[in-house]
Amino acid sequence: MSRTVRLTMAQALTRWMSVQGVEVDGTVVSYFAGVWAIFGHGNVAGMGEALAGMEDSLPTFRAHNEQGMAHAAIAFAKQSRRRRAMACTTSIGPGATNMVTAAALAHVNRLPVLFLPGDVYASRRPDPVLQQIEDFADATVSANDSFRPVSRYFDRITRPEQILDALPRAMAVMTDPATCGPATLALCQDVQAEAFDYPESFFEPRVWRTRRPRPDRQELADLIDALKTAKAPLIVAGGGVLYSEAETVLADLAARTGVPVAETQAGKGALVWDNPLALGSIGVAGTSAANAAAEASDLIVAVGTRLQDFTTGSRTLFTGKHLFQINVALNDVGKHDARPVLGDAREVLTELSYALGDWVLSV
Repeated sequence: MSRTVRLTMAQALTRWMSVQGVEVDGTVVSYFAGVWAIFGHGNVAGMGEALAGMEDSLPTFRAHNEQGMAHAAIAFAKQSRRRRAMACTTSIGPGATNMVTAAALAHVNRLPVLFLPGDVYASRRPDPVLQQIEDFADATVSANDSFRPVSRYFDRITRPEQILDALPRAMAVMTDPATCGPATLALCQDVQAEAFDYPESFFEPRVWRTRRPRPDRQELADLIDALKTAKAPLIVAGGGVLYSEAETVLADLAARTGVPVAETQAGKGALVWDNPLALGSIGVAGTSAANAAAEASDLIVAVGTRLQDFTTGSRTLFTGKHLFQINVALNDVGKHDARPVLGDAREVLTELSYALGDWVLSV
C-alpha cells in the first residue's frame, strides 16, 4: 500500500509546486520562483495559511494591484525565456478579474503563468458570498469563468483530490513549447482548507525538460531546395528563436550563407544589432531596410513567429512570396498558406545549416 500524508488542498498544492524543477544551463532550479499574492475573501484562510508555511521553498511576494503583480509574473517568464514561471493568487470577484487583462497578454504572447484565483464555495452553503457574481440562469458560473478564453488550461477545483490530475496537466501545458501559456486553477475557498490523504509519491521532486522536436525529413528537404533556388531569400526571426536559444545557430547560418535576417517585435535581439546581416524589425513598426528586403525577396523563411498583422503588414508584405514557416506549434506552422517545417527552432536551424554545407547565396 502506498504511503499517504494528510494535508489541506492548499498545503498539497504549494508543496507540489515547491518540488517542480527545470534544468537551466545545466543546473536544476525550481520552476516556480514564487507566488505573487493579494489576500482577501476567497484565498486568505486556505492559500494564505499554506503559503505561510512554505516561505523557505516557495516565497510569497505581496502586491497592491492584481493586474500589476500578474504583469510582473509575465515579465519574469519572458526574461527567463519561458524556462521558469511564477504563480498569482487573489481573492474572488474583482480581485480575480483584475488579472484577466494580464492573462490575455500572457495568452497572446505564449508566456507561462499559473493563476490561482479564489472561487465561491463548492458546497454552496454560504451562497452567495461577498463579491460573488450571480448568474440567474446558470448556478455554475463564477467570476473566474472570464479566464476560460484567455487560459491555455482551465480547471475549477471543487474537490481536494482533483489537484492530483489538474496540477500535472497545467504544468505540462506551461512547459510545452507548442502549448505554452497561462494556466488557471480556480480554487473554491472551502476546498482550499479541506483535508485529503495525498500519496507521498505526489510530492517527489520532478524535473521538466524542454521538448525539442526535430523536423520531418521531407519538410526540411523542401526548405533546402527552396533556399538553393531562391535569388533573394529573407529570414524572419520571431520570439521562438529566443525561447529555443537558437541565436548562435541563426547567426552562424546567416554568416555562412549570406542570407539576411529581419526580426519581429518578439524576436528583437535574435541577431545582435551590429551584425552586417541584421536588418532590424520588420512590418508596420519595422525598419526601411527590412521592409525593402521583404518587398524584394522571393522566399521568406519565418522562424518561430506567429505571423501577426504587425509582422506581415496585415498580410500585404509577404503577398506573392514563397513562404516557409519553421515553428514548434502546429497552429502556427501553416499560417498564411506557408510551407510547414514543424520542429524546434534550434534543431531545425542546426540541421538546415548542416544540410546546406558550403552553399552561399549568390549576389
